[in-house]
Amino acid sequence: MAISIGDRIPTATLQHKGPEGVQQVLTDDVFRDKKVILVSVTGAFTPGCSAQHLPGFVDKSDEFYSKDIDLIACMAVNDAFVMEAWGKDQNVGDKIMMLADGSASFSRSIGMDLDLTERGMGIRSLRFAMVVEDGVVKNIFIDEPGVIENSTAENLLENL
Repeated sequence: MAISIGDRIPTATLQHKGPEGVQQVLTDDVFRDKKVILVSVTGAFTPGCSAQHLPGFVDKSDEFYSKDIDLIACMAVNDAFVMEAWGKDQNVGDKIMMLADGSASFSRSIGMDLDLTERGMGIRSLRFAMVVEDGVVKNIFIDEPGVIENSTAENLLENL
């Protein structure tokens, strides 16, 4: 069953590549005492995610931060090295924290995993964006596979 409004984000470990290498990051630490936008993409470097989904959040990051958002995090079922490289490619700088859910364990735990094995991509995450306050989901926007509509930066800004 998919996570929904009012649910608490489960404790899980994600990865982030920082200056000191790959770091294990607990979801509790990411979301505690903060208002966070978590954006999940189907995959780093995939066409729609690279041309439309992530760039919208990069371009509108200042607008989000002006609306009391403490952190924007982008997650994909990729490894931390790929997420770092994609972040550099997309010029995220320090605007967006790039998180890796390498084994899809977090995506599975919130019911947002997507089996793209037949397309050669294995288990991935659905494309979604959620607003999380102090670990509790306040709003969530989920897209059907292959669609980028509900989880866009523009839609989130309209619904904050």
